[in-house]
Amino acid sequence: MRKHQRIVALGIAVSIFLCSCTSSNTIKETQTESSVAVITESVEETVAWDPIANGDTLKTRINTPEGYSRIKVKKGSFGDFVRSYKMKPDGSEVLLYDGTPKGNQSDHVAVFKLPIENRNLQQCADSIMRMYGEYYYAKGEYDKIRFPLGGGFIADFSKWSRGYAIRVNGNRVSWVRSSKNNSSYESFVKFMIVVFAYSGTMNMEDASTAISLDKATIGDIFIRGGSPGHVVMIVDVCKNKLGEKAFLLGQGYMPAQEFHVIKNPMHTDDPWYYESEITYPFRTAEYTFPEGSLKRIK
Repeated sequence: MRKHQRIVALGIAVSIFLCSCTSSNTIKETQTESSVAVITESVEETVAWDPIANGDTLKTRINTPEGYSRIKVKKGSFGDFVRSYKMKPDGSEVLLYDGTPKGNQSDHVAVFKLPIENRNLQQCADSIMRMYGEYYYAKGEYDKIRFPLGGGFIADFSKWSRGYAIRVNGNRVSWVRSSKNNSSYESFVKFMIVVFAYSGTMNMEDASTAISLDKATIGDIFIRGGSPGHVVMIVDVCKNKLGEKAFLLGQGYMPAQEFHVIKNPMHTDDPWYYESEITYPFRTAEYTFPEGSLKRIK
């Protein structure tokens, strides 16, 4: 547990009384307060820093470490969207797509209220695509809701919303006309389900570019494409006066499950991943990433 100390001043009033004795058989006490001495002493008290607060958004749920402040993000940006995202109540379990609890409940500190359908599809890369999709859908920027499905095919919600559907025939993916598709939220969810079924970590990695740790910000990812591969997303960033950063990481996983903030295995009572701690192979709560895995989605 990371701690800080504070100095507490205690004022102690001491009354001094004088007693006078008369004879051996009689004692006469004269209770005279001659002076009051006030003694101030410094007592060092250790106060534990608690990373968990009572707020219902990511920003108000998880406190920054002592000496760190959250980096500034532009209002309406993806970083602002993630920070302001609603969280389930403190202590909530991570649930699977079918509503049952995930087997491992010891590696998370908070759970996003990100929607998840009753299908085993919204896994690790899918959760991140869902977060980006929800952000651009809320802004009405449908042309930015686009994801690679492989073979050079891009699933584009703006086209989907104009009355097209995606057809998959073996390794061939194509667009076909569909009167059912539109820009409603229900249609958006159907679009994302198709994306989840045919896209994953390999596609996401191919559509990303490597970055250095000093450039990392909210929305960037640690990824290893494969089957199985894994990906976690930076969901918040803070830094101290020296410019040293610390990160919160979020993930979905297999089977499909709720998106959640993971613990740091180096100090499980503090979920922040400090810049000075990030070396490769980079170990997170449930996966270890190789060098070169820090990337930005194009």
